[in-house]
Amino acid sequence: QADARCASGPALNIPMVGGAINVVFNVEGLDTLVLDAPTLAGIFNNSITKWNDPKIAALNSGAALPDATIAQFHRSDESGTTDNFTKYLIAKDAWDFEGGKAWEADGGQGAKGSDGVASAVKSTANSIGYVELSFAEDAGLSSAAIDNGNGPIEATSDNAAITISSATVKGTGNNLPLDIDRAATKGYPIVLVTYEITCEKGLSGTDLDVTKSFLTYTASADGQAVLKANGYVPISGDLLTKVQTAVAAIG
Repeated sequence: QADARCASGPALNIPMVGGAINVVFNVEGLDTLVLDAPTLAGIFNNSITKWNDPKIAALNSGAALPDATIAQFHRSDESGTTDNFTKYLIAKDAWDFEGGKAWEADGGQGAKGSDGVASAVKSTANSIGYVELSFAEDAGLSSAAIDNGNGPIEATSDNAAITISSATVKGTGNNLPLDIDRAATKGYPIVLVTYEITCEKGLSGTDLDVTKSFLTYTASADGQAVLKANGYVPISGDLLTKVQTAVAAIG
């Protein structure tokens, strides 16, 4: 549909904002938690139902894991957060579902929005869920580190930026859709990217002035610096250079 609106040719996909998807938990006496893809999938497909399950214990030697039922929360509404959370599990061959914006697995409890999941986890003992980093920080929730095969990686903006900055551009020219290697990254692997979509040519007058001014700011060092302070992930490195080049070409 965006392509059809751009009389000059295909629309541009410009990655502008990154995000980490945090696995948040609320277990009394448990301040840190390590999970890997198979264990995470087991919790969310309802095949791992106790906090002291041997698979969780094997990743958390010495942790005070209670003999308590896991209260698992997922998104009840369709969301990009669910889509990208399950994309990670699929990339690691740990998820027996197609994935997408709608939650597919049985069991657990649904909550609307990342704010709803964060609130449910915060108010429920022995619970776990997935939310964007900003919601985890705002709610003061603990987040699990993810072992992607290279040891546990904390769910931070900096660690998510490693994954996003190493993504491969699968478009041509200034069209920059990304192929993110969630399975092999050495950064935090459960990430998402938000794109700005615009015509490269054909904009004029106020449309051109406002669009280019806004995107020039958001792609600048100052614009990207705002993201980390608010729980999001800046675009960085060579990818940011490509983003800035794409924005400069609009008009």
